[in-house]
Amino acid sequence: MSENIFGYVRVSSKDQNTDRQQIAMREFGVAEKNIFTDKQSGKDFDRPAYRRLVRKIRPGDTLVIKSIDRLGRNYEEILEQWRLLTKEKRAAIVVLDMPLLDTRKGRDLTGTLIADIVLQLLSYVAQTERELIRQRQAEGIAAAKARGVQFGRPPKQLPDNYGDVLREWEAGRISARSAGASLGVSHKTFLRWAGTSLRA
Repeated sequence: MSENIFGYVRVSSKDQNTDRQQIAMREFGVAEKNIFTDKQSGKDFDRPAYRRLVRKIRPGDTLVIKSIDRLGRNYEEILEQWRLLTKEKRAAIVVLDMPLLDTRKGRDLTGTLIADIVLQLLSYVAQTERELIRQRQAEGIAAAKARGVQFGRPPKQLPDNYGDVLREWEAGRISARSAGASLGVSHKTFLRWAGTSLRA
C-alpha cells in the first residue's frame, strides 16, 4: 500500500481565511481530498477534522502543516501531538515554515533526533517567553500601583445628599441600612464610604 501525504489546516475562528494554508498544501503536492480543515480554536483537541485525520494516518504516511502552532495552542499540547504522530502512528511530519522540523529526512534516526531537539528547544523558548511576559505584566502592575494608578472599576460617585445622610448616621439618628436606602446603595457600600470619609 502506497504512503499517503495529508495536510492539516486550522484557523482560530469561522471567519478567518484558510487560503494561505490551502495554497501551501497544494504547492507541496497534497491532494485536495487529503487536506483536513478545522475552523475553531486550538484550546483543546476536540476538533472533528483533526480527529478524523489522526484516525486515517498509517505508519509511513506524511502530515504537512504550515506552522507548528497548527497542532495546538501551547507547546505541551504540540509536544503531545508530535509524540502521538511520530512515535505511536509512526508518521512523518513536515512543517513548511520551519524546514528543520521535517522528519522525512531519509527517515533516519538523525533526522528525527534533530526534529525532536528543535521542537524541545522551541518549547523551552516559548515557555520562557510566556513566563517573562507574566513577570513583566506583574512588574508593570506593581509600578503602576506605586504611581497611584487605580485598577478595577472606578469608585461610585457619591450622591449629592451623602454629606447630610452621613451626619444623620454619625449622630445616631438613622441606621446604616436606612442611610444606604436613602442613598440608593447597600448598607455595606454606605459603611465603606463612611469608613473612607472617616479616614480622609
